[in-house]
Amino acid sequence: MEGETGEKGSVCGSSEGDVIGEMMEVIENVGSYVGFRRTQRKESLNLVRRLKLLVPLLEELRELGTAAVSGEALGCLARLKKALVSAKKLLKNCNYGSKIYLAHESEAVAVRFHAVYDKLNQALDDLPYNDLGISDEVKEQVELMRMQLKRAKRRTETQDIELAMDLMVVFSKTDDRNADTAILERLASKLELRTVADLKVETVAVRKLVKERAGLSAEASQQIVELLGKFKKLAGMEESSVLDGPVLSRNLQKCPSLVIPHEFLCPISLEIMTDPVIVATGQTYERESIQKWLDSDHHTCPKTGQTLVHLSLAPNYALRNLILQWCEKNQFELPRKDIKAGSNGSSIQVKQKISSLVQNLSSSQPDVQRKAIMKIRMLAKENPDNRIRIANRGGIPPLVQLLSYPDSKLQEHTVTALLNLSIDEANKRLIAREGAIPAIIEILQNGTDEARENSAAALFSLSMLDENKVMIGSLNGIPPLVNLLQNGTTRGKKDAATALFNLSLNQSNKSRAIKAGIIPALLHLLEDKNLGMIDEALSILLLLVSHPEGQTEIGRLSFIVTLVEIMKDGTPKNKECATSVLLELGLNNSSFILAALQYGVYDHLVEIMRCGTNRAQRKANCLLQHMCKCEHIPWNFNVGA
Repeated sequence: MEGETGEKGSVCGSSEGDVIGEMMEVIENVGSYVGFRRTQRKESLNLVRRLKLLVPLLEELRELGTAAVSGEALGCLARLKKALVSAKKLLKNCNYGSKIYLAHESEAVAVRFHAVYDKLNQALDDLPYNDLGISDEVKEQVELMRMQLKRAKRRTETQDIELAMDLMVVFSKTDDRNADTAILERLASKLELRTVADLKVETVAVRKLVKERAGLSAEASQQIVELLGKFKKLAGMEESSVLDGPVLSRNLQKCPSLVIPHEFLCPISLEIMTDPVIVATGQTYERESIQKWLDSDHHTCPKTGQTLVHLSLAPNYALRNLILQWCEKNQFELPRKDIKAGSNGSSIQVKQKISSLVQNLSSSQPDVQRKAIMKIRMLAKENPDNRIRIANRGGIPPLVQLLSYPDSKLQEHTVTALLNLSIDEANKRLIAREGAIPAIIEILQNGTDEARENSAAALFSLSMLDENKVMIGSLNGIPPLVNLLQNGTTRGKKDAATALFNLSLNQSNKSRAIKAGIIPALLHLLEDKNLGMIDEALSILLLLVSHPEGQTEIGRLSFIVTLVEIMKDGTPKNKECATSVLLELGLNNSSFILAALQYGVYDHLVEIMRCGTNRAQRKANCLLQHMCKCEHIPWNFNVGA
């Protein structure tokens, strides 16, 4: 196609040779930087030194010529160029940026270094070195650089505690020492801001910083400007305002709060996220903002414009924990979620309605209870605010008690109501604390089909919290989930698989799942292609294959032949998962690799190396390399047979 031809001929609008030349120019440019600020000097010099290790790779690529390079390889080179440009931008900032700012934001800058290391590592990891004809010597040098980048990311440089304390004092409004001459002189010395020439350069850098804002709040900008003024006074310079013009002054008034890392801000509302969730494209948004977007009949990702293959929202617990840690460290109070009242007072009516329904849960009349449960079930499903209101009105304890009511339909509605309420993170903990998990497991074993499905979904939702993973496992919640995986409806199987995957992230639950017979159940899912659950089954197996009991179970089954068939005929995602599972198996026991070779896996691995997903190619490459190292594998037989 025409578009593909155009892509093959260029990367980011440049020819292949130009891309390599541009990358070499980037490395040459950063090598000329000689003024790295003291607070980032060591990290910056180390990064420059590592980037120079790429020069032999780029020279060899230029010498070999790139006329026959595949479109995929060109894409890899484009990603490497993008990573190098990110590195240059960071190093340029550390070379020319405000010294006060870089000291003030040293931790945030360290995070940016780590992000650059990740980009470089990923780009280098994806390069098809064999296809490009790269020599072993150059590959070893690139591998050396990658190892250094990984070590650099793990290592945290020792902070200059004295510098940090001095900055904290001078930026404090309450510490009487904030204008102490001795502290200011020490800071000026450490930041190399003692001479008139240095202070003039810093003034230009701070003026540019304030003008561009650079994510700084008004308060932080003002602190930097005031400290620069103190340094100037100390050096005997005439005090002249850094803010020459109304534009710079207005910039200091735009953001009255502490600077918030941009990754903590919702792309829609541009406010700090209190309940970050992940959509199908992998982007993260504040739940309330993205829910409004979806409720407005949008089916695309606001940030990328991609169509969402599903509208489910998964809580981003890792990011939420980072936000909470940052808030605690910076004494920043997250905005409370106010439940917005409608202009006609509908919020008050909803509160009154919920209070009445919660009271009816304790009624002596079963019909009144049933109607109340069904109403609460729908209210909790419709609106995130209602989940909070129901919990605040004390609705969870009576619902948990009703799980044990001897009426299967009432149990079904109750467990579904609790499932809907458990979407709220705070409610997960409250539901478990009220003792709901044993009763949900009981319904999972003996309830109606819909009740069993929703019980599995409820256990999945509750197991988002690590303490609930342990509780569900210790209360024997895994065997009935495995039973549902084997004998449930299609929806029940999917709900059980989701819950079992999450629970198997806990080490002790892996053993429980294996003893409950999960591996034969997963093998059945792999063989039954009509269910469409191959990816789910392989994902769970990947968690279990490193467990000794899991390897023993798999060794007793005709599992390898099924795995090899998937690597031959499955979807690209299927092949990727199957290759990952076989690699994990083979690293622990090479007899699995021998069995796979006998079933013809070699040819399939070669094909995956040629046209599989990036991750599948990496796994296939590792597997082929491991095969070569296995001395007892007889390579004189026809491996493709």
